[in-house]
Amino acid sequence: MAVIDQSAEDAKASNRDRYGRTVRPDVARTIEAAQHQEALDAYASHLAPHAADLLAAARTALDELPPAQHLPRWRALLGSLADADAEIRQVLAQPDVPGSDAEHLRRTRVWPYLTAWADHGPVATALAEQPRTPADPLPEEERRRWTERARAAQERGDLDLHTSWYAADGRIITLAFLVEDDDSTVIALAGDPDAPGWQVLGHFDDMFTAGQALPAPVPPGVFRADASPFDHPAPAPERGLQELLRDITVAQSAGEVSDALLTATEPGYCAGPLVRLQELLHTAGQAAAALETVQGQQISGRLSMLARQLGLLTDEVQVAAEDLGATVAVLPPHRTPLPRARPRPAVDTAPPPSPGRATAPTRSR
Repeated sequence: MAVIDQSAEDAKASNRDRYGRTVRPDVARTIEAAQHQEALDAYASHLAPHAADLLAAARTALDELPPAQHLPRWRALLGSLADADAEIRQVLAQPDVPGSDAEHLRRTRVWPYLTAWADHGPVATALAEQPRTPADPLPEEERRRWTERARAAQERGDLDLHTSWYAADGRIITLAFLVEDDDSTVIALAGDPDAPGWQVLGHFDDMFTAGQALPAPVPPGVFRADASPFDHPAPAPERGLQELLRDITVAQSAGEVSDALLTATEPGYCAGPLVRLQELLHTAGQAAAALETVQGQQISGRLSMLARQLGLLTDEVQVAAEDLGATVAVLPPHRTPLPRARPRPAVDTAPPPSPGRATAPTRSR
Protein backbone atom coordinates (compact mmCIF):
# COMPACT_ATOMS: atom_id res chain seq x y z
CA MET A 1 0.00 0.00 0.00
CA ALA A 2 2.83 2.38 0.79
CA VAL A 3 4.40 1.79 -2.62
CA ILE A 4 1.06 2.12 -4.41
CA ASP A 5 0.22 5.29 -2.51
CA GLN A 6 3.60 6.90 -3.12
CA SER A 7 3.47 6.11 -6.82
CA ALA A 8 0.03 7.73 -7.07
CA GLU A 9 1.15 10.81 -5.14
CA ASP A 10 4.14 11.23 -7.45
CA ALA A 11 1.82 11.08 -10.44
CA LYS A 12 -0.57 13.60 -8.86
CA ALA A 13 2.33 15.94 -8.06
CA SER A 14 3.24 16.08 -11.74
CA ASN A 15 -0.31 17.29 -12.42
CA ARG A 16 -0.07 20.29 -10.09
CA ASP A 17 1.23 23.79 -10.69
CA ARG A 18 3.82 25.56 -8.56
CA TYR A 19 1.18 26.47 -5.96
CA GLY A 20 -0.14 22.92 -5.56
CA ARG A 21 -3.31 23.38 -7.62
CA THR A 22 -4.46 20.51 -9.84
CA VAL A 23 -3.95 21.35 -13.51
CA ARG A 24 -6.16 18.67 -15.08
CA PRO A 25 -8.91 17.23 -12.83
CA ASP A 26 -9.64 14.40 -15.31
CA VAL A 27 -6.05 13.19 -15.06
CA ALA A 28 -6.21 13.33 -11.26
CA ARG A 29 -9.39 11.20 -11.27
CA THR A 30 -7.75 8.66 -13.57
CA ILE A 31 -4.71 8.41 -11.27
CA GLU A 32 -6.94 7.97 -8.23
CA ALA A 33 -9.03 5.27 -9.90
CA ALA A 34 -5.92 3.33 -10.89
CA GLN A 35 -4.57 3.66 -7.34
CA HIS A 36 -7.78 2.29 -5.80
CA GLN A 37 -7.95 -0.61 -8.25
CA GLU A 38 -4.30 -1.57 -7.73
CA ALA A 39 -4.75 -1.56 -3.96
CA LEU A 40 -7.92 -3.64 -4.24
CA ASP A 41 -6.16 -6.19 -6.46
CA ALA A 42 -3.24 -6.39 -4.03
CA TYR A 43 -5.59 -7.03 -1.11
CA ALA A 44 -7.47 -9.72 -3.03
CA SER A 45 -4.22 -11.49 -3.98
CA HIS A 46 -2.14 -11.21 -0.81
CA LEU A 47 -4.33 -10.58 2.22
CA ALA A 48 -7.92 -11.67 1.63
CA PRO A 49 -7.09 -15.42 1.75
CA HIS A 50 -5.39 -15.01 5.16
CA ALA A 51 -7.24 -12.15 6.88
CA ALA A 52 -9.60 -14.34 8.92
CA ASP A 53 -6.80 -16.60 10.17
CA LEU A 54 -4.64 -13.59 11.02
CA LEU A 55 -7.40 -11.95 13.05
CA ALA A 56 -8.17 -15.20 14.85
CA ALA A 57 -4.52 -15.66 15.83
CA ALA A 58 -4.32 -12.04 16.99
CA ARG A 59 -7.43 -12.43 19.17
CA THR A 60 -6.05 -15.61 20.72
CA ALA A 61 -2.77 -13.89 21.56
CA LEU A 62 -4.63 -10.88 22.92
CA ASP A 63 -6.54 -13.10 25.35
CA GLU A 64 -3.23 -14.38 26.76
CA LEU A 65 -1.68 -10.97 27.42
CA PRO A 66 -1.62 -9.55 30.95
CA PRO A 67 -4.23 -6.86 31.69
CA ALA A 68 -3.31 -3.38 30.38
CA GLN A 69 -5.16 -0.19 29.48
CA HIS A 70 -4.50 -0.60 25.76
CA LEU A 71 -5.98 -4.11 25.40
CA PRO A 72 -9.61 -2.94 24.92
CA ARG A 73 -8.45 -0.56 22.21
CA TRP A 74 -6.53 -3.30 20.42
CA ARG A 75 -9.60 -5.51 20.62
CA ALA A 76 -11.66 -2.71 19.06
CA LEU A 77 -9.05 -2.37 16.29
CA LEU A 78 -9.28 -6.08 15.51
CA GLY A 79 -13.06 -5.78 15.32
CA SER A 80 -12.70 -2.82 12.98
CA LEU A 81 -10.35 -4.81 10.74
CA ALA A 82 -12.87 -7.66 10.60
CA ASP A 83 -15.58 -5.20 9.54
CA ALA A 84 -13.27 -3.69 6.92
CA ASP A 85 -12.45 -7.15 5.56
CA ALA A 86 -16.18 -7.91 5.22
CA GLU A 87 -16.75 -4.66 3.31
CA ILE A 88 -13.82 -5.34 0.98
CA ARG A 89 -15.02 -8.88 0.28
CA GLN A 90 -18.45 -7.53 -0.55
CA VAL A 91 -16.94 -5.18 -3.11
CA LEU A 92 -14.78 -7.96 -4.55
CA ALA A 93 -17.87 -10.11 -5.01
CA GLN A 94 -19.55 -7.49 -7.21
CA PRO A 95 -19.09 -7.78 -10.98
CA ASP A 96 -16.68 -5.41 -12.68
CA VAL A 97 -18.12 -2.81 -15.06
CA PRO A 98 -15.02 -0.94 -16.27
CA GLY A 99 -15.53 2.77 -16.83
CA SER A 100 -18.99 2.97 -15.29
CA ASP A 101 -20.06 5.33 -12.54
CA ALA A 102 -20.89 2.34 -10.38
CA GLU A 103 -17.35 1.04 -10.76
CA HIS A 104 -15.91 4.42 -9.77
CA LEU A 105 -18.20 4.55 -6.74
CA ARG A 106 -17.21 1.02 -5.80
CA ARG A 107 -13.50 1.83 -5.83
CA THR A 108 -14.02 5.06 -3.91
CA ARG A 109 -16.12 3.34 -1.25
CA VAL A 110 -13.58 0.59 -0.62
CA TRP A 111 -10.54 2.86 -0.28
CA PRO A 112 -11.03 3.75 3.44
CA TYR A 113 -11.23 0.03 4.29
CA LEU A 114 -8.04 -0.71 2.39
CA THR A 115 -6.19 2.09 4.19
CA ALA A 116 -7.55 0.80 7.51
CA TRP A 117 -5.83 -2.52 6.86
CA ALA A 118 -2.65 -0.76 5.74
CA ASP A 119 -2.64 1.35 8.93
CA HIS A 120 -3.79 -1.20 11.52
CA GLY A 121 -2.89 -4.53 9.94
CA PRO A 122 0.59 -4.45 11.54
CA VAL A 123 -1.11 -4.45 14.96
CA ALA A 124 -2.83 -7.74 14.11
CA THR A 125 0.43 -9.17 12.76
CA ALA A 126 2.40 -8.18 15.86
CA LEU A 127 -0.24 -9.64 18.16
CA ALA A 128 -0.35 -12.88 16.17
CA GLU A 129 3.37 -13.31 16.88
CA GLN A 130 2.81 -13.05 20.64
CA PRO A 131 3.79 -14.33 23.07
CA ARG A 132 7.48 -15.08 23.13
CA THR A 133 8.75 -16.77 26.27
CA PRO A 134 11.49 -14.57 27.72
CA ALA A 135 14.69 -15.95 29.15
CA ASP A 136 14.96 -16.52 32.88
CA PRO A 137 15.78 -13.26 34.68
CA LEU A 138 19.18 -12.72 36.19
CA PRO A 139 19.67 -13.79 39.81
CA GLU A 140 19.01 -10.93 42.19
CA GLU A 141 22.66 -10.40 43.11
CA GLU A 142 23.84 -10.46 39.51
CA ARG A 143 21.06 -8.07 38.47
CA ARG A 144 22.05 -5.65 41.21
CA ARG A 145 25.73 -5.83 40.20
CA TRP A 146 25.03 -5.21 36.51
CA THR A 147 22.63 -2.40 37.33
CA GLU A 148 25.30 -0.66 39.39
CA ARG A 149 27.80 -1.01 36.53
CA ALA A 150 25.27 0.38 34.07
CA ARG A 151 24.41 3.35 36.30
CA ALA A 152 28.10 4.14 36.74
CA ALA A 153 28.56 4.02 32.95
CA GLN A 154 25.56 6.30 32.48
CA GLU A 155 27.02 8.89 34.86
CA ARG A 156 30.29 9.01 32.94
CA GLY A 157 28.53 9.01 29.54
CA ASP A 158 29.44 5.45 28.54
CA LEU A 159 25.95 3.97 28.30
CA ASP A 160 24.87 4.23 24.65
CA LEU A 161 21.17 3.58 24.09
CA HIS A 162 20.39 1.70 20.87
CA THR A 163 16.68 0.82 20.62
CA SER A 164 13.61 0.43 22.80
CA TRP A 165 10.12 -1.08 22.83
CA TYR A 166 7.21 -1.81 25.13
CA ALA A 167 6.68 -5.33 26.46
CA ALA A 168 3.25 -6.86 26.98
CA ASP A 169 3.38 -6.10 30.71
CA GLY A 170 3.81 -2.37 30.01
CA ARG A 171 7.54 -2.12 30.75
CA ILE A 172 9.92 -0.17 28.54
CA ILE A 173 12.72 -2.47 27.33
CA THR A 174 15.85 -0.71 26.11
CA LEU A 175 18.91 -2.25 24.49
CA ALA A 176 22.13 -0.38 25.17
CA PHE A 177 25.90 -0.72 24.87
CA LEU A 178 27.74 -0.71 28.19
CA VAL A 179 31.22 0.65 27.46
CA GLU A 180 34.02 -0.26 29.89
CA ASP A 181 37.75 -0.07 29.21
CA ASP A 182 37.31 0.24 25.42
CA ASP A 183 35.04 -2.82 25.41
CA SER A 184 31.26 -2.82 24.97
CA THR A 185 28.61 -5.25 26.15
CA VAL A 186 25.00 -5.43 24.99
CA ILE A 187 22.67 -5.07 27.96
CA ALA A 188 18.91 -4.77 28.34
CA LEU A 189 17.27 -2.26 30.67
CA ALA A 190 13.76 -2.38 32.10
CA GLY A 191 12.19 1.02 32.76
CA ASP A 192 12.81 4.58 31.61
CA PRO A 193 16.61 4.99 31.42
CA ASP A 194 16.30 8.65 32.46
CA ALA A 195 14.07 7.99 35.48
CA PRO A 196 14.95 6.40 38.82
CA GLY A 197 14.28 2.72 39.31
CA TRP A 198 15.39 1.12 36.04
CA GLN A 199 17.24 -2.20 36.22
CA VAL A 200 19.36 -4.41 34.01
CA LEU A 201 17.42 -7.39 32.67
CA GLY A 202 20.39 -9.21 31.18
CA HIS A 203 23.60 -9.04 29.18
CA PHE A 204 24.13 -10.63 25.79
CA ASP A 205 26.74 -11.39 23.15
CA ASP A 206 24.98 -9.38 20.42
CA MET A 207 21.77 -7.60 19.50
CA PHE A 208 20.23 -10.61 17.78
CA THR A 209 20.66 -12.83 20.83
CA ALA A 210 19.18 -10.13 23.03
CA GLY A 211 16.16 -9.71 20.78
CA GLN A 212 15.48 -13.44 20.86
CA ALA A 213 15.78 -13.73 24.64
CA LEU A 214 13.86 -10.65 25.77
CA PRO A 215 10.10 -10.08 25.98
CA ALA A 216 8.64 -9.49 22.54
CA PRO A 217 7.67 -5.96 21.53
CA VAL A 218 4.03 -5.01 21.31
CA PRO A 219 2.78 -2.56 18.67
CA PRO A 220 3.83 1.00 19.53
CA GLY A 221 1.28 3.75 19.90
CA VAL A 222 0.51 6.61 17.57
CA PHE A 223 0.76 10.34 18.17
CA ARG A 224 -2.69 11.17 16.82
CA ALA A 225 -5.27 8.41 16.74
CA ASP A 226 -7.17 9.84 13.76
CA ALA A 227 -4.14 10.43 11.54
CA SER A 228 -3.12 8.22 8.63
CA PRO A 229 -0.15 8.38 6.23
CA PHE A 230 -2.64 7.68 3.43
CA ASP A 231 -4.60 10.88 4.06
CA HIS A 232 -3.30 13.56 1.72
CA PRO A 233 -5.08 16.89 2.15
CA ALA A 234 -4.90 19.26 -0.77
CA PRO A 235 -1.62 21.15 -0.51
CA ALA A 236 -2.05 24.75 0.54
CA PRO A 237 -0.60 27.33 -1.86
CA GLU A 238 2.64 28.50 -0.36
CA ARG A 239 5.95 29.99 -1.41
CA GLY A 240 9.22 28.54 -0.21
CA LEU A 241 12.09 30.42 1.37
CA GLN A 242 14.25 29.95 -1.69
CA GLU A 243 11.69 31.71 -3.89
CA LEU A 244 11.25 34.52 -1.38
CA LEU A 245 15.02 34.96 -1.16
CA ARG A 246 15.16 35.24 -4.93
CA ASP A 247 12.45 37.93 -4.82
CA ILE A 248 14.62 39.95 -2.46
CA THR A 249 17.81 39.54 -4.49
CA VAL A 250 16.09 40.95 -7.61
CA ALA A 251 14.18 43.65 -5.71
CA GLN A 252 14.49 47.31 -6.67
CA SER A 253 12.40 48.85 -3.94
CA ALA A 254 11.68 48.60 -0.24
CA GLY A 255 8.13 47.49 -1.06
CA GLU A 256 9.33 44.37 -2.86
CA VAL A 257 11.53 43.35 0.07
CA SER A 258 8.67 44.12 2.45
CA ASP A 259 6.28 41.92 0.44
CA ALA A 260 8.69 38.97 0.63
CA LEU A 261 9.04 39.33 4.40
CA LEU A 262 5.30 39.69 4.89
CA THR A 263 4.73 36.55 2.81
CA ALA A 264 7.15 34.65 5.08
CA THR A 265 5.19 35.73 8.16
CA GLU A 266 1.66 35.43 6.75
CA PRO A 267 -0.71 33.43 9.01
CA GLY A 268 -3.76 31.38 8.09
CA TYR A 269 -4.40 28.95 5.24
CA CYS A 270 -1.60 30.34 3.07
CA ALA A 271 0.80 30.49 6.01
CA GLY A 272 4.36 31.57 5.32
CA PRO A 273 7.50 29.54 6.08
CA LEU A 274 8.13 31.14 9.48
CA VAL A 275 4.58 30.36 10.62
CA ARG A 276 4.88 26.80 9.29
CA LEU A 277 8.13 26.36 11.18
CA GLN A 278 6.49 27.55 14.38
CA GLU A 279 3.68 25.01 13.85
CA LEU A 280 6.29 22.32 13.21
CA LEU A 281 8.09 23.04 16.49
CA HIS A 282 4.82 23.14 18.43
CA THR A 283 3.64 19.81 17.01
CA ALA A 284 7.04 18.18 17.54
CA GLY A 285 6.92 19.31 21.16
CA GLN A 286 3.54 17.65 21.60
CA ALA A 287 4.89 14.45 20.04
CA ALA A 288 7.88 14.46 22.38
CA ALA A 289 5.58 14.87 25.39
CA ALA A 290 3.44 11.97 24.16
CA LEU A 291 6.44 9.64 24.65
CA GLU A 292 5.74 9.91 28.41
CA THR A 293 9.43 9.65 29.31
CA VAL A 294 11.63 11.98 31.31
CA GLN A 295 13.71 13.03 28.31
CA GLY A 296 10.57 13.35 26.19
CA GLN A 297 9.04 15.79 28.66
CA GLN A 298 12.25 17.83 28.87
CA ILE A 299 12.70 18.03 25.10
CA SER A 300 9.02 18.89 24.74
CA GLY A 301 9.59 21.90 26.99
CA ARG A 302 12.58 23.00 24.92
CA LEU A 303 10.67 22.72 21.64
CA SER A 304 7.67 24.58 23.06
CA MET A 305 9.96 27.38 24.23
CA LEU A 306 11.58 27.57 20.78
CA ALA A 307 8.12 27.74 19.18
CA ARG A 308 7.19 30.67 21.43
CA GLN A 309 10.47 32.43 20.69
CA LEU A 310 9.94 31.92 16.98
CA GLY A 311 6.45 33.36 17.33
CA LEU A 312 7.90 36.52 18.90
CA LEU A 313 10.57 36.65 16.20
CA THR A 314 7.90 36.29 13.51
CA ASP A 315 6.00 39.22 14.99
CA GLU A 316 9.17 41.33 15.00
CA VAL A 317 9.89 40.41 11.36
CA GLN A 318 6.36 41.41 10.40
CA VAL A 319 6.65 44.79 12.12
CA ALA A 320 10.04 45.40 10.48
CA ALA A 321 8.60 44.46 7.08
CA GLU A 322 5.70 46.91 7.52
CA ASP A 323 8.09 49.66 8.57
CA LEU A 324 10.31 48.91 5.57
CA GLY A 325 7.38 49.08 3.19
CA ALA A 326 6.24 52.38 4.71
CA THR A 327 9.52 54.00 3.65
CA VAL A 328 8.42 53.73 -0.05
CA ALA A 329 12.13 53.90 -0.85
CA VAL A 330 13.82 52.63 -3.99
CA LEU A 331 17.41 51.58 -4.58
CA PRO A 332 19.75 54.42 -5.72
CA PRO A 333 20.60 54.47 -9.44
CA HIS A 334 24.36 54.03 -8.87
CA ARG A 335 23.64 50.38 -7.97
CA THR A 336 23.64 49.45 -11.65
CA PRO A 337 23.48 45.85 -12.88
CA LEU A 338 26.54 44.22 -14.34
CA PRO A 339 26.75 44.17 -18.16
CA ARG A 340 26.09 40.73 -19.56
CA ALA A 341 26.78 41.18 -23.28
CA ARG A 342 30.40 41.93 -24.26
CA PRO A 343 31.43 43.28 -27.71
CA ARG A 344 32.87 40.59 -29.96
CA PRO A 345 36.50 41.04 -31.06
CA ALA A 346 37.14 42.06 -34.68
CA VAL A 347 37.65 39.24 -37.16
CA ASP A 348 41.28 40.24 -37.94
CA THR A 349 42.18 40.67 -34.30
CA ALA A 350 44.97 38.32 -33.30
CA PRO A 351 44.18 36.16 -30.30
CA PRO A 352 46.05 37.01 -27.13
CA PRO A 353 49.36 35.21 -26.74
CA SER A 354 49.17 32.04 -24.71
CA PRO A 355 50.96 32.17 -21.40
CA GLY A 356 54.47 30.81 -21.50
CA ARG A 357 55.19 27.42 -20.00
CA ALA A 358 56.19 27.78 -16.41
CA THR A 359 59.70 26.61 -15.70
CA ALA A 360 60.86 25.18 -12.45
CA PRO A 361 62.97 27.62 -10.44
CA THR A 362 66.68 26.93 -10.44
CA ARG A 363 67.98 26.06 -7.05
CA SER A 364 71.36 27.45 -6.09
CA ARG A 365 73.73 24.99 -4.59
